[in-house]
Amino acid sequence: MPSSFFGLHVAASGLNAAQASINTTANNISNVNTEGYSRQEVGRVASAAQRCFTSYGSIGTGVQVTKVTQVRDLYYDEKYWNNNSKLGMHEKKLYYMNQIENYYTDDVKTSGFTTLYTKMFNALDSVKKNAGDASVRNQFISGAQELMDYFNSTAISMQDLQSSINDEIKTSVDSINSVSQKIALLNKQINIIEMEGGMANELRDERARLVDEVSKLIPIEASEVEVTNSNYEDQKTGATRFELRFNGNLLVDNYEYNTLSVVSREKKANQSDIQGLYDVKWDFSGAIVDFNSVALDGEMRAMFDVRDGNDAENLKGKVVATGSNTLKIMNPTITDIEKMSLPNEGTVLVNSTYYNYSDFSVETDSDGKITSYTFVLDRPLTAEERTSLGGKSLVVGKTVDFKGIPYYMEQMNEFLRSFTKEFNNIEKTGVDGYGNKMNAFFVSYDSFAAKEMDCSDPIESTTFGSQSNTYYRMTALNARVNKATQDDPNLFATTTDFAKGESANDLIDPLAELENKTKFFRGGSGSAFLQCIYADITVDTQESKVFTSSYTNVKNVIEQQRMSISGVDEDDEAMDLIKFQNAYQLAAKCISTLTAMYDQLILNTGV
Repeated sequence: MPSSFFGLHVAASGLNAAQASINTTANNISNVNTEGYSRQEVGRVASAAQRCFTSYGSIGTGVQVTKVTQVRDLYYDEKYWNNNSKLGMHEKKLYYMNQIENYYTDDVKTSGFTTLYTKMFNALDSVKKNAGDASVRNQFISGAQELMDYFNSTAISMQDLQSSINDEIKTSVDSINSVSQKIALLNKQINIIEMEGGMANELRDERARLVDEVSKLIPIEASEVEVTNSNYEDQKTGATRFELRFNGNLLVDNYEYNTLSVVSREKKANQSDIQGLYDVKWDFSGAIVDFNSVALDGEMRAMFDVRDGNDAENLKGKVVATGSNTLKIMNPTITDIEKMSLPNEGTVLVNSTYYNYSDFSVETDSDGKITSYTFVLDRPLTAEERTSLGGKSLVVGKTVDFKGIPYYMEQMNEFLRSFTKEFNNIEKTGVDGYGNKMNAFFVSYDSFAAKEMDCSDPIESTTFGSQSNTYYRMTALNARVNKATQDDPNLFATTTDFAKGESANDLIDPLAELENKTKFFRGGSGSAFLQCIYADITVDTQESKVFTSSYTNVKNVIEQQRMSISGVDEDDEAMDLIKFQNAYQLAAKCISTLTAMYDQLILNTGV
């Protein structure tokens, strides 16, 4: 039979439970605007009943507070993390595509390609009217150099952006490692607290916030399982095992974490790439992470796509012959010298193995079309390799199916090579103001050799190398007007016959026809270059805008779902406060009532 004072114990348990609930409600209200905070609630169960040797058998012993837990649903967390990585990818792409679009701006404030291109040909028209005037010639030459300066500055801006993205990749890798370390430390702190019977709610909130942060950079998968006693599987230890995976590998394994690091590429993947672009590898295995894979997303994927994207237009072919240290391919995907984008030193992928090459040469047919490439490798091939590589597909650099910086650099190179080749071929048929045969008007400048190259080596039915004086060497970074012609406008040829006098202009009409020559660039005219570039940029930018808007809407919906479960609602907390206050007052009333009963029992009942 229970003690006469047993009721005080029962009422006190209700008082304590109500007090714990009020305290928890106060904590929720205090953190109503705290980012990442999850609403907490008190777990209560009826205390074990006490057996009584009476007709009713047992009697309740009150209420017991089991724990104070955070209210959170892993299902919505996972949905948020998956969507967050996709949103991060498209937001970052949109950010960079807007920058690239700005480089090609042509309006009243900024003179872009169309303005400068038209200005140059308008100046050429003035030369036709007054070919003997040196100042008029000089005006055209200045306009031509201004157009080359535009390509130079745009290409430099592209490389600066590529360098900026490269630096951001390293910063992001450092951030991923830092977050992984923090999560591993939090896992240990959480387990220390919870193995002793407590609940590390605030630490769990901080861990979830960190996972939110890293999920925007890379796609992740999180899991948490309870740890049981190895000898008694049904007995829980209070500890949990938290894992965070990226691309199938463990990023965080409870108290341990794996780090990523950047490594500079030995060779460039595209002709106009800057040196030292980073790849990312796992430190524990040394394996390179392919961030251009369609299976990945997140801001890191966007950075690699924009930095390395060549629209899958890198060189490919089939190995038909091998030498001691050479690989020859036929049926190449790039047969025009104007479209060549491979670096003079780079990397080829054959049979799942990468080989570095230090030089290459090409063979052409009578039309100047490339029929084969031969790569000189950095190391000799073994007999087994020479046998196994024959007939295999070869890929130069990386195939990245996105129109990023390398793609737009290649488009500028292709236009310049096509345009300057046509212009120079016409100019070379003429004579300058001194009666001498005209040299190339547009040249490429080799900064290492500190000399100009007129790209005059013939390519029809011949073999030429990466260092040959061909239009492969001309890029948006180094194209310019012949320095001698800039210094002396009389070196610009306007006629094929010196005897006709300095005002002869029979070369001007063929040159002027280049402005709107059809089938000149991507099946259109040279003047349509900017429209082609803008069309490419607009498609990708618009796609990024659409996906950014879509995933932002999804994010908002998921956040609302998460907040409906984990968020603190002021109205709900106010109602809870009243409810628990009433419970506290009722428990206190029970104690007051019992106190009066005991007074009657002790003071007024007697013999």
